[in-house]
Amino acid sequence: MGLTYTDGTIGTIHQRGTPVEARFLVDTGAIDCLLSSSLLLKAGVEPEGTAVYELADGMSKEMAFGWARIYFMDTVVIVRVVFGPEGVEPILGVIALEAAGVTVDPVANTLKRLATRSLKSAA
Repeated sequence: MGLTYTDGTIGTIHQRGTPVEARFLVDTGAIDCLLSSSLLLKAGVEPEGTAVYELADGMSKEMAFGWARIYFMDTVVIVRVVFGPEGVEPILGVIALEAAGVTVDPVANTLKRLATRSLKSAA
């Protein structure tokens, strides 16, 4: 299985400021989205709190987060975004995928829109 990427645009939840484009690594192991602090600030997204995140190397780190509107695959989602260090690869987390009704095709390394969205609870 290879890596899956998608292009997206990040803006504020209030649709103010200038949205910024990014190429996201799709990471189903990440809950929230991650972008560099400078990219988020450029888009007008502001920190609203902090949370402790487990990094890929297993270390835990307290990082700032905010809320952003992310456009990808002809849809829009409002999700929590983490303010990362400079040079960090933008990550699109699983909550954004689920909110958009999108799944990962691991064979083709692409994203696919779900035909329907379930409103049922699991038994």
